[in-house]
Amino acid sequence: MEKSSLYEELRGNRYPGRGIVLGRSKDGSKAMLAYFIMGRSENSRNRIFSRTADGIRTEAFDPAKLSDPSLIIYAPVKGFENRLIVSNGDQTDTIYEGFQNGKSFAEALSVREFEPDAPNYTPRISGVLYFADRDFSYELSILKSDRMNPAQCLRFTYSYPTPLPGEGHLIHTYIGDGTPLQSFCGEPKSVSVDDELEPFAAKLWEALDPDNKISLYVRETDLASGAVKDILINRHEKMSGGTK
Repeated sequence: MEKSSLYEELRGNRYPGRGIVLGRSKDGSKAMLAYFIMGRSENSRNRIFSRTADGIRTEAFDPAKLSDPSLIIYAPVKGFENRLIVSNGDQTDTIYEGFQNGKSFAEALSVREFEPDAPNYTPRISGVLYFADRDFSYELSILKSDRMNPAQCLRFTYSYPTPLPGEGHLIHTYIGDGTPLQSFCGEPKSVSVDDELEPFAAKLWEALDPDNKISLYVRETDLASGAVKDILINRHEKMSGGTK
């Protein structure tokens, strides 16, 4: 699959919804993860990311305006042993519990399906980074309705055992704006990944539609030392960074 510009992929899409990027830095020394959310309704836009001990959670920016937390409050990024889970919903916890019980990524997700938000039936997108021997691999998954048919859930898992320097993969929930929203189609998109955390996060945030973007989390893991750096950007707050 031909590699494309991550920023151009997103810049040309007014509403990709929620999205995951996994890949390797240009110099090959770091594993990269990005997760973003967008929103059209007041409930969806009333969110921020906040850090946890091993990842992030979504929270209501103004709790008084929170009308339905069921599909918007969850832990998008969560660590388990030598793995890092990322998803667009509470299936993060399903994957975590599956790993605890010795299940694979796909096995853990076998009990879940797309979100019950008719008529969109938003796909559940998930990913996991596996760290071992100063290297890593990753998998991505999408659970989606079969052409908006709620009676049929299609399940796809994609494995990337040898991520190449400067390359990654993007998957997001929708192909664009519309009513109803149409689900992502095809394989995760092969995209370029910048070397430096700060410009990577800044360019990614800039590429997202200014009216609909809500929050972005970008994280790099040094493969030699295991050191983690991250950047969290909320529409309702200023950029912040951290080192672990």
